[in-house]
Amino acid sequence: MRQEKIKHCSCPLGKAMSALGSKWKPIIVLVIKDRTLRFGEIAARISVISRKVLTDQLREMEEDHLVIRQEFKELPPRVEYHLTEKGIALLPILNLLEEWEREFEKTDKRSEVQV
Repeated sequence: MRQEKIKHCSCPLGKAMSALGSKWKPIIVLVIKDRTLRFGEIAARISVISRKVLTDQLREMEEDHLVIRQEFKELPPRVEYHLTEKGIALLPILNLLEEWEREFEKTDKRSEVQV
């Protein structure tokens, strides 16, 4: 869970990091991207995340208005998730972060200390 101090920070960067500051949330955003997915589909695409952690992350993302959770009154129950306008606005930012990592990936490998 997020630390309450960060969650209630008045600084825009602090709020942004609270909303997106876990290792899973950016990945979830990229997986959902431009489509609606059921919980099981998200879990299958990110197989290394536990279902409990995925549930917690999606709940926090819903609280932060990054995703919309739509529950259908069916048997068996069906729940779908899709990005909000705020979540979609994150996609170019995440793409820039990927480009940033790729740019320095080669440099970082050359500067690693050999043991």
